[in-house]
Amino acid sequence: MTDWRINPVPGRGLRRVNGGELALPLQISRGGRHQAIAELELTLAAAEQLHAALCYALGEQPPPADAPECRQPVRYPGSRQRY
Repeated sequence: MTDWRINPVPGRGLRRVNGGELALPLQISRGGRHQAIAELELTLAAAEQLHAALCYALGEQPPPADAPECRQPVRYPGSRQRY
């Protein structure tokens, strides 16, 4: 089995392309050696589906201290804490 890895490119974040689609630069490496950079392009609908799937998958995990604001717990008056 080969050791392929795909990770976000450090310092290059998500950006808008093609009239509103989103592009995330990804670096592809094999065996610890850089192979290529490619962009994952998502329509807004696909980005929303990915966001919902990630929120669902992360829902039971407590957010780390440096998590984005959308992952921080919200306290509603008179009810339990929600994420």
